[in-house]
Amino acid sequence: MTLPAEKRDARLMRRMFGTIACRYDFVTRIFSYGMDRRWKRGGVDRLALPENAAVLDLAAGTGDFSRLVLERFPGAHAVAVDLTEPMLRRARGRGIRDVLCGDATTLPLASESFDCVLVGYGLRNFPDLAASLREIERVMRPGGWLVTLDFFLPANWLFRWCYLGYLYAQGAVWGLLLHGRARTYTYIPASLRTFVSIKELSTLLARAGYQQIEARSFIFGGIGMHWALRRSAPAAAD
Repeated sequence: MTLPAEKRDARLMRRMFGTIACRYDFVTRIFSYGMDRRWKRGGVDRLALPENAAVLDLAAGTGDFSRLVLERFPGAHAVAVDLTEPMLRRARGRGIRDVLCGDATTLPLASESFDCVLVGYGLRNFPDLAASLREIERVMRPGGWLVTLDFFLPANWLFRWCYLGYLYAQGAVWGLLLHGRARTYTYIPASLRTFVSIKELSTLLARAGYQQIEARSFIFGGIGMHWALRRSAPAAAD
């Protein structure tokens, strides 16, 4: 299955997310029925991090995950990385001091430098998921936690059909109202057609050597959250 044009071209991704940055938080709340922050808070609250933990908020958007980490772990150090500068400007405005514009497949960060990596609605948009997961593992310390939250296709075919229809309709309406362009947010359901399922992501993480993998679904499987512990030592080369 071919990737959407935006997903193949980083310039288009930057342009698209730069356009929606000013409305990103509002639209995220709309698409999650107002539950987005609760899900993210639940993802952070389950973590046990060391004092002065280093946390990477990847595909950070406006820095929601970073803020929640700093509230929950006052001694933590959060670094927000996003492909789009307008998103990072909003993260700075919310008090996130360390922000970095970067690509998830080639992070300009030292190996084994983070105790936790958080990815909110980002995995689905990475053009090379396997390469991004390898890069995430590279920058994590042994025993570090990966927490992800994203859209997924529900397993039930009937609900999947209804869910995609809802996402397209909502996306078109809000795209027209907020930006004068219906396709602005219909990219969300389009991107799902090239993404893995909740179960498949758990399998990918297990194959990569992650341990204590746990997945939780919301909205009948339309949203999924994963927790996974990085193995204590790198895998042996083939």
